[in-house]
Amino acid sequence: MALPVQKNNRYTYAEYLTWFEDKRWELLDGVAYNIAAPSRRHQEVVGELFYQIRSYLDDKPCRVYAAPFDVRLREPEQEDEQITHVVQPDILVVCDESKLDEKGCLGSPDLIIEVISPTSISLDYVKKLALYEKYKVKEYWIVHPIDQTVMVFYLGDDRQYGKPGIFTEDSQLKSRIFADLEIDLQQVFASP
Repeated sequence: MALPVQKNNRYTYAEYLTWFEDKRWELLDGVAYNIAAPSRRHQEVVGELFYQIRSYLDDKPCRVYAAPFDVRLREPEQEDEQITHVVQPDILVVCDESKLDEKGCLGSPDLIIEVISPTSISLDYVKKLALYEKYKVKEYWIVHPIDQTVMVFYLGDDRQYGKPGIFTEDSQLKSRIFADLEIDLQQVFASP
C-alpha cells in the first residue's frame, strides 16, 4: 500500500485533497487514517439502512448520502483548507441544505451512521464518538453487524451524548430527530 502520508504528522484538508484518489482517507485531529475496503456483510447492512432511510426521506427536505462522502468539521473562523477533521461516515443525513457543497458537507450532519468493522472499532466507539459529540451531531448510530446491535447516541439538552439506546435485531429502531422514522433491524441484519 503506497501511503502519501508519514506517521506522526498532522495534516489539513488542503493536503488531504492532494492524496491518491484510489484510497479512502479520514482526518481526525489532523491524523490521517486509511480506510480499508468494507466487507460484503458491511455493505449489505449499509445498503439496507440506506434504502430504509432514503425511502423515509422521499418527500422530506433532508438528504441522505453514503460513503465515500466527505464531512468537514471545522472550528469557527477556520478556513476550509485549515480543517483537520474530515470523515466519511457510512451513512449521513443532512437537513440544512446550506451545509452541502460540491465537496460534500461542511458542518455537522443531523445523523451519522457508522457500521463497524474489525479495523474501525476504536475509531467509531472512541474517537468519532467524541468528535461527533463535540461538533453536535444530533444522532450517532454505531451498527455492529456481527452482534446484530445498534447503539444510538442522542444529543441531550446539555448538548452532550448520554447513555445510548441499544437496539437488537428483533426490535424497531426509532429515531428521536425523525419522529416517525422506524428502522426494521430484522431486515437490516437479514442474511441473504
